[in-house]
Parts: sequence; structure tokens; C-alpha cells
Amino acid sequence: MINGFKEFIMRGNVIDLAVAVVIGTAFTALVTSIVTNVFNPLIAAVFQADSLAKALPLMLPGGDKILFGAVIGALINFLLIAAVVYFVIVLPLNKLKEAQDRRRATGVPSAVVADPTTELDLLTEIRDLLAKNSATDQGPRHTA
Repeated sequence: MINGFKEFIMRGNVIDLAVAVVIGTAFTALVTSIVTNVFNPLIAAVFQADSLAKALPLMLPGGDKILFGAVIGALINFLLIAAVVYFVIVLPLNKLKEAQDRRRATGVPSAVVADPTTELDLLTEIRDLLAKNSATDQGPRHTA
């Protein structure tokens, strides 16, 4: 039972997932700090509120409030995360993939790509060469 658990934990995808969660948590803290300490004061100054979460309140009958500023803060947070993910991860990986595709397209002849040699083809070729060499070796021998 312990060995099965150990194998499960040591799989690459579990480790990768754990790393992604840790980095995602740290990244979220960074973006939240940027929104809270940079964007909130700027937007709050525009809307004359002490924080973005309290900006643009809509009073409802009964004394409740809808805080549109908090929604704007969450939207800014989402857009920042999406922009960083796109420009730091997605865009560079797409450029790298395009470069690799171009390199493959120009560096490898199309005949090689269109008709790859299989193991069976290689084994058949080796058999035929061995048979040919063996037939040549069994020809008439001259003794001196």
C-alpha cells in the first residue's frame, strides 16, 4: 500500500500539478498586491473613495449596497492575470512552436517526412542484404 502511494506521488503529473498550484498561489498574491496597492488607490482617487472596494456604491432599499468598485477590482485582477499568462506563457510558446515548425519544414526533405522508414522496412532490408551477401560468398571458391 505504501509503495503504491509512493509511485502515485512520484509520477510527473502529480509533481507538476503541485508546482503549478504553488506558483499559481504566489502569482495570485503578487497580482492581488499590485491591484490593492497600485490600481485601487488610482481608481479610488478617480471615484473619490478610500478604496476601490468601496467605490461606486449603489444603495438598495433596506440599506444594502451593491459595490461596483469591488467588481471592477476583480475584473482588473482577472485582466492582469490573463495578460501575464498570455504574454509570458502562451505567446512565447506559440512563437517557439512556429519557429520549430518552420525549422522542420525547411530542414527536412518532404520525401523523408511523407514516407518514414519503419522497423519492419529496416529488418527486411537487412535480411535481403544478408541473403545477397551469403549468396555471393557461396559462389565458386578457388584454392591456390
